[in-house]
Amino acid sequence: MKRLTLPLVLICLAGAGRAQLLPDQKLLDFQQLAALYAKQYAPYEWKRDALKIDLLQLSPWLDRVRNTKNDIEFYEICAAYVASLNDAHSEFFLPTDFQADLLFDVDQYDGKALIDFIDPSLGRGFSFRVGDELISVDGKPVADWIKEFGKYNAFGNPRSTDRSSASLITFRDQSIYPRAAEIGESATVVIRRKSTGSTDTYSVPWEKFGLPISVIGPVPSPRVNSARHPRARVAPKPGGDDGAAPKPRPPYMQALMNLRNYRLPEQKNLRGFGALTPVFSLPTGFVRRLGRNGDFFYSGTYTSGGKRIGFIRIPDFLDSSTIDNEGFALQQFQTEINFMQANTDGLVLDIMRNPGGDGCYAESLLLSLIPYRFRGMGQEVRVTRDWVLAFSEAIDQANFFGADQLTIDQLSAILAQLQNAYRQNHVRTDGFPQCATYYERDPMTDRNGNVIAYKKPILLLTDEFSVSSAEIFAALFQDSKRGPILGWRTAGAGGSIPFSPTATGFYSEASALATQTLMVRNEQVYTADFPTTSYIENVGVRPNIEVDYMTEANLTDNGKAFVDAFTAAILDLLK
Repeated sequence: MKRLTLPLVLICLAGAGRAQLLPDQKLLDFQQLAALYAKQYAPYEWKRDALKIDLLQLSPWLDRVRNTKNDIEFYEICAAYVASLNDAHSEFFLPTDFQADLLFDVDQYDGKALIDFIDPSLGRGFSFRVGDELISVDGKPVADWIKEFGKYNAFGNPRSTDRSSASLITFRDQSIYPRAAEIGESATVVIRRKSTGSTDTYSVPWEKFGLPISVIGPVPSPRVNSARHPRARVAPKPGGDDGAAPKPRPPYMQALMNLRNYRLPEQKNLRGFGALTPVFSLPTGFVRRLGRNGDFFYSGTYTSGGKRIGFIRIPDFLDSSTIDNEGFALQQFQTEINFMQANTDGLVLDIMRNPGGDGCYAESLLLSLIPYRFRGMGQEVRVTRDWVLAFSEAIDQANFFGADQLTIDQLSAILAQLQNAYRQNHVRTDGFPQCATYYERDPMTDRNGNVIAYKKPILLLTDEFSVSSAEIFAALFQDSKRGPILGWRTAGAGGSIPFSPTATGFYSEASALATQTLMVRNEQVYTADFPTTSYIENVGVRPNIEVDYMTEANLTDNGKAFVDAFTAAILDLLK
């Protein structure tokens, strides 16, 4: 693979001085990108008023586009424009699959970029170890790299942004970082050894994959009397092909599923992100129940302070674009809850490093955890004619295919909200329930009507990479007063996105995702850094008990201090 990649790099870079997009083509494509957000971006008013970011003020951006000297600089401006929104769901993608990997990962622990994974294939010639600190790459300090990547890779939570940017130092993805291909065959890496405190310098080879890009032109610009028109390229789904196509939902459900897609658009290069097993080691004496290949959860029990504590990790909230596995997952979860109810004194739930998924699946799991009626999540939709038509057609299809009345009622209720906002020229609908025609959700019951939701104390674990529908789960858990949250503020990714990005330029062939809804929680949140709001976007879900997992001690001791902290917290609840 590596031998094939090098000639491609040389070919692309050889054309760097020519075949660039024309100035008018850059301006046209940038304005098309801005138009996507002007039309479809739901959090516009929130970003403008709370963050003082106005995506419609284009003059400074257009001046920067005019001053670009090549296509890579143009892509940088586009990526920076989207990243300026501080929105993990909204992202700009270059038309490339090029990636480069140094085969070791870093993350921020106690504010330092520490190595937390080394690929065994890296070889024996490198003596650095997990826990050692990365100081610089190719002469640029880590802090400068984090600042550089943060221009194109932004979350609602600044700490999430910095951690994601740190991961890009050793793993370059050109679809989100335009200059990823501007590297040599190896990187000069300076590392401080934890064992000795000395700094060592290594020449680490880059493993390169895919086809890099440095130029996208040329094509002539059309004139008024020209019969030729540029053709839009169908935007690829970020991340490439995952294999066989998933089983689709019925056609009348597609519009509804689009509103429920609360998942981070790109899988991040973060240790344990979306993984079945927790990032920490559970205590000695932990007895695992679930966690094999094919299980949807990781679970088990351990004893501390004379109490038997249950543990369940929810690694993600499935993919709302398919119907595969959801019923099996819910059944497996309820079976596990039945066991925990009968055999534990309290329960710890882990949704750390959870990339999100289906917002209604998240609500469904809560039916097994909250033994009383609670209010589900609301959402506001950025209304467009496309949404109105999509739900109108969905109702026709639902009637034709004989859908159940509850589904038809929900589709009709959403259409009424969309039509009302559209007629009144409102940019967003009022808030409405995301998963039913009503907000109230009742707990899980057996066939005799007996509540079978877990009734004993629960502690929920979150961190800054609990994302999207994981934040729905955490917000509903907190608003329903089900128990305390321990950990760190969540990512602040508070909206849904389409399943595939939209083409944003006929000439540049790039694409982007724009957040199309805003989640609305049931309680107002008071913070020092944002106005009082019920939105999750940027604000995130704040823990009741703040405990930072990202410490050097937790890295080197498999999270023992963190596990001790949440064990002490659940024991306090049991008193």
